[in-house]
Amino acid sequence: MKHIIFLCLALGLAFPALAEKAQGEALKPIYYALVPALVGNYGSNGKLKYYKADVALRIGSPAAEERVKHHEPLIRNQLVMLFSQQSDATLGSVEAKEALRQEALRQVQAVLSQEEGQSLVDDLLFNNLIIQ
Repeated sequence: MKHIIFLCLALGLAFPALAEKAQGEALKPIYYALVPALVGNYGSNGKLKYYKADVALRIGSPAAEERVKHHEPLIRNQLVMLFSQQSDATLGSVEAKEALRQEALRQVQAVLSQEEGQSLVDDLLFNNLIIQ
């Protein structure tokens, strides 16, 4: 009888700690890099220019990561189309690059919302953005 009471008490103390640990792990974001980097041309005034973008997506759960991986070709296509429409003005300053990052995030979320019914991606980050 004493053993049963002790076991119940021990389990009662352990469950909140386990639940807290699981909740903390669930809150850690997952960064999913689109590999290889996006590379292409932009600009239409005479000479074509080149961009190379290393993009990472911040995702909230492993299940969402699997759905994002499944739709990666569609996401990559959307981003390539967006980058190819840019000009020197839309890539020439820090503010312009931030506006492009925000627009890229909106477009990725829109594609995923259309395909999955939810955006799945919390943020989009440029690990590297080279224009030439």
